[in-house]
Amino acid sequence: MPERHPHHHAVYVISVFAELAGVHPQTLRNYERIGLLNPQRTSGGSRRFSDADLAALRRIQDLTNEGVNLEGVKRIMRLEGELAAAREQLAELVTEARSDVEATHRHYRRDLVPVRNAIALFKDAQRARRGGV
Repeated sequence: MPERHPHHHAVYVISVFAELAGVHPQTLRNYERIGLLNPQRTSGGSRRFSDADLAALRRIQDLTNEGVNLEGVKRIMRLEGELAAAREQLAELVTEARSDVEATHRHYRRDLVPVRNAIALFKDAQRARRGGV
């Protein structure tokens, strides 16, 4: 069974969602038409909005209030989504790299001579060959 996130659980009908957001239902339909919102649909075709949709709508409102047109909002939101996905992927890769480094450290041979001691031993061996120890 797929995991469900309460944030993405679509429960609001368009009239309730519009009232929560303080916008006209037609505005929501327009945002859906141009791809800014993507509400889920019931088997009968009715729109159902989630808290995630409400967060997206708040972001749309913030950007439009700053003077960004709807095409700009669409691009910004797409790029923000890509950035969030890239950050998540980077965090996973960093975790994996740290795990790999720790695994490598666990496999180090403990019987090897540290380099600084090996150099001293090499100098001592050179002296012995020349007959001067």
